[in-house]
Amino acid sequence: MSESSGFIPYSPPRISHVDGLTAGRALYDRLDRRRSVRYFSEDPVPREMIEIAIRTASTAPSGAHMQPWTFAAISDASIKRQIREAAEEEERVSYEGRMSEEWREALAPLGTDWQKPYLETVPWIVVLFAQTFGHHPDGSKKKHYYVKESVGIAAGMFIASLHEMGLATLTHTPSPMGFLSDILGRPANERPYILFPVGYPTPECVVPDLSRKPLDQVSVWFEGTVEK
Repeated sequence: MSESSGFIPYSPPRISHVDGLTAGRALYDRLDRRRSVRYFSEDPVPREMIEIAIRTASTAPSGAHMQPWTFAAISDASIKRQIREAAEEEERVSYEGRMSEEWREALAPLGTDWQKPYLETVPWIVVLFAQTFGHHPDGSKKKHYYVKESVGIAAGMFIASLHEMGLATLTHTPSPMGFLSDILGRPANERPYILFPVGYPTPECVVPDLSRKPLDQVSVWFEGTVEK
């Protein structure tokens, strides 16, 4: 196939099963130690670390390679304060009435409530927006495909990148989230998807004592003959 057809050669290095398993186990061990954090230090985080995490997230596969996401990174104290105040108001209403009793019971072991002081103390807030559609150079609307799926994969890769750099985060989804579009002045084709506070955990940070489901509860197998 010629390069003029829009394709280029792809020849990633082939490694042995042994080396592949070693690398895979090491990555699993590191990511298995990842936890969502609600106690963030005010210690500064260089902008380049956030840039690297966004670049890493943007390597995610997406429908028709539209990359339908925008990462809005905020370190400005006044904007973080606005976000905290708006998020806490929505969360307060949710905890005091919008949430079902079943939902509140599910959240109880996590010790969460409507108060989100870390949204001001954390050095960065990164809001991930999903682009429901794009624009052609002439300004006409361009359809995006599998937007939620694509943005979800990018979100996971963003979290993994932060963890690899020693940073912590939390997937915060206040409902509704329209205030984020208003505060950040985002266009009509973008919808807030997840809010990530990003920083280092405090020395006194604690997390719920949770366990993850074992492999047999999160997978099913339909195996045939595999050559060794």
